[in-house]
Amino acid sequence: MRFYATCAKGTEGALRRELSALRLHGVTGGRGGVAFEGKLEAGMRVCLWSRTAMRVLVQLASFPAPDADALYGGARSVDWTEWLTARTTLAVDATVSSSGITHSQFAALKVKDAVVDVLREKLGSRPDVDPRDPDVRIVLHLARDEAQLALDLAGEPLHRRGYRAAMTEAPLKETLAASILALGRVPLDRPFVDPMCGSGTLAIEQALAARRVAPGLVRPALGFQRWPCYRGAPQSAWDRMKEEARAASLPRAPAPIVALDLSDKALAAARRNASAAGVAADVVFEGGDVRDLQPRWPEGTLCLNPPYGERLMERRRLQLQGLYRGLGEALRRHHGWHAVILSGNPLLEAALRMKPEISHRLWNGPIEARLLRFRIP
Repeated sequence: MRFYATCAKGTEGALRRELSALRLHGVTGGRGGVAFEGKLEAGMRVCLWSRTAMRVLVQLASFPAPDADALYGGARSVDWTEWLTARTTLAVDATVSSSGITHSQFAALKVKDAVVDVLREKLGSRPDVDPRDPDVRIVLHLARDEAQLALDLAGEPLHRRGYRAAMTEAPLKETLAASILALGRVPLDRPFVDPMCGSGTLAIEQALAARRVAPGLVRPALGFQRWPCYRGAPQSAWDRMKEEARAASLPRAPAPIVALDLSDKALAAARRNASAAGVAADVVFEGGDVRDLQPRWPEGTLCLNPPYGERLMERRRLQLQGLYRGLGEALRRHHGWHAVILSGNPLLEAALRMKPEISHRLWNGPIEARLLRFRIP
């Protein structure tokens, strides 16, 4: 089988290193994701262990689709009985950037019609459509009159770890937070401080990685567990993978992890999320202003995602510049530490007055940002 794991734009390098570490075959990087090969169990392993993948897709078919008839015919050529039964619910997600077909809902409808027609002919009845919670999620990507059909192994985006019990404004996706830690080369055995923690995602992902907790263990269920082909060898393999993952995890994080924020509401949300993730005992949450931050250990890593300030009024913009200056002063007090920062505003980089060891472009949703790693002199 051929798989494609998707990720946030700019984080492909982190995902490629993850998949290579899992010893998968045919790992090749691309824009927005990484391809690999293997049996169904290989895709299941990525769903269990990857911290940076957004989706894991089983690639089924690729064919020219300049119009609706060609799209329908290509989808009919797939042997859908390998993946669905008459009692299996399905949904089709479509992204379209093509001249012949311009509406994603129309494209999804043509694929759905092809699937149910094939199953009706071969099985005597058709499956139901469930757009909210399907047993099998079919993914169509149509670009430049070329269609690609795939199945989503997890059934939903993998950033939904299952521990987001409480939200704050503009939280980092869990997969992007994990990518920041990986691309910023944050060590797992040194003190870690996030002085602007928000809902706590960076600190929680640091704790999970430090304890070697597989992200798939935190999630309640994954889509492929509802596939008809899961019963048998894949189910036994999945149970074995989870057992091995539990045995590999550590009881505690090997180094201190501290998360601070000025907002009591944010700290309450962060504590709830850490508890849901099973790492409440590994993270110390405290109230505090980043501008008052003092070093607690001789070395460690400061890791943070400061506010970007997009679309702010001029008065608020001046306040943000003051925050950036105070942040720079606080960082420079941490002699011998490293700082890993996701910067979405050039004013921040100017205020820090330090040259980064790493300056890597990536995207936080639609916002272009810079991942910066500094060695504080």
